[in-house]
Amino acid sequence: MNTTIVCRTADDMEALGRSFGEKCRPGSVISLRGSLGAGKTVFAKGVARSLGITEAIVSPTFTLVQEYEGRLPMYHMDLYRITSEEDFQMIGGEDMLYSDGVCLIEWSEVIDSMLPKNTLFIDIKVNDDQSRTVSVVGGEA
Repeated sequence: MNTTIVCRTADDMEALGRSFGEKCRPGSVISLRGSLGAGKTVFAKGVARSLGITEAIVSPTFTLVQEYEGRLPMYHMDLYRITSEEDFQMIGGEDMLYSDGVCLIEWSEVIDSMLPKNTLFIDIKVNDDQSRTVSVVGGEA
């Protein structure tokens, strides 16, 4: 897949996440990239809702990983504070990455070489008018 979408509001971003979440299967990996405040966690909320997760979705910046139960388990990771693949392995990241759940990974650049071939890359850019341009590249959700 290779497409670009413009989201004008947070609701648009969440709806986009829902649409991708509906396509998720066991083992789906989604890399969320963008600056701080770009909307990565809002996108993750949409994915979670499509998986039937009703609890509050919060950024895992300080916990590194938030686990949620829905029609599929969802592992929401924030690797902003991870500096190496070894750090990722020490938190059990590889087990989650290759699980039967759905992995949403913010700041995945540090583990690029570990990502499965079917990883879906979601790049979010904040525009001058505060809309978001979302570029989607890669395999399956």
